[in-house]
Parts: sequence; structure tokens; C-alpha cells
Amino acid sequence: MNISQQRGSTERSQLRRAELLATGRKLFADTSYDALSMDDIARHAGVAKGLIYYYFKSKRGYYLAIVEESVAELVARAGSDTDLAPTQRLQRTMDGYLRYAQHNQAAYRTIVTGGVGFDTQVQAIRDAVREELIATIAEGAYGRRDIPLIARLALISWMTGVEGVTLDWLGHQELDRDEVRELLVRLLRSTLRTIGELVPECPAPAPAP
Repeated sequence: MNISQQRGSTERSQLRRAELLATGRKLFADTSYDALSMDDIARHAGVAKGLIYYYFKSKRGYYLAIVEESVAELVARAGSDTDLAPTQRLQRTMDGYLRYAQHNQAAYRTIVTGGVGFDTQVQAIRDAVREELIATIAEGAYGRRDIPLIARLALISWMTGVEGVTLDWLGHQELDRDEVRELLVRLLRSTLRTIGELVPECPAPAPAP
């Protein structure tokens, strides 16, 4: 096989893997891990079950790949729009976060609650998402990602509240997403003011004009 053929084979393989991930994201968006068998997944994907095992080794490996891909988009969205004013960037980040949770409810619940049983890999994904979102907020507020421990703890407290509010909202959804976003943004502003009182080198950002 020459280099051109190898490249074509690799591209086809990547495309097939991406197609399987896209199918899995749709299936697991509102369906729990235990509710879908590999036979169900293969039938919806229109492929032999062995092909899924070929790419992902196991059902759990397939699910983790889906979760990792979907949260990577969430983190990328949070780190984008750096040209926006801090307030607009924060609102965009929180809207993207809530939109992700709303359209990937089963995956979101898995990430936040730690997966099926005590799943260290899912917890590692959750921790990575938390750390990146906290770093993004810090960068928008203070222009740097490395902040004093007390400031980081305050933002972790806020992030934990975000997860609790989002989980409860998903269970009822009596409020519009915009209302929940505004609540979380206001809670963050309060947290940033508290940080500014405790940590002089981290003053609260000036409110938008």
C-alpha cells in the first residue's frame, strides 16, 4: 500500500469513527448507559457490532469516547469569543453550558454525578471540565488563569452550585434557559465581589456600562 492509499484508508477510518460517535451522541443524549445494549447501538448505527468493538474495544470505551468528545466541545466553546467583553463572554459561556446540558441530559448527569457507580475515568473528565471552566472564568475576570487558592476555592464553590442548579433545572425545566443563565451569572458576580474583598490582588471586574 502506497502513502496515498494509506492516507485514504486512515481518513476513511477516522470518518467511520466520527460517524459512530455522532450516532452514539444522539442515542445517549437522553438515554442512560444501562438502557442501551451494544446490539441496540449497532442496529441504530447500521453496522456490525464487531465494528464498534474494533474502534472502541468495549461499550464503556465507546461511551467514554462519546462523553469526552462532547465535553471537549463544551470546553472549546467556553474558551472562545475572547474578543468579547467579559460580561458578554460570561453570558455566552453559561448559555453554551446550559445548552449542552439541556441537549445531552444523560451524558451531563453522568459527568456531574460521576458515572455508573464509582467511575474514576468519568470523574476525571468531570474534574477536567471544572478546571478548564474555572480557569476560563479567572482569565476573563483577572486576565490570568493562575489565581490564589482562596479565589480558586470560591470559584469551585460557585461551579458546584452551577452543577446543582443545572441538575435541578433539567428535572423540571419550568424556567427558560435565559432565566437560569442570568441567575448563574448573577451568582458569579457575587462570588467575584467576595473574592475581591478577600483577595486584594483579584479585584472584582467593573460592571459593564
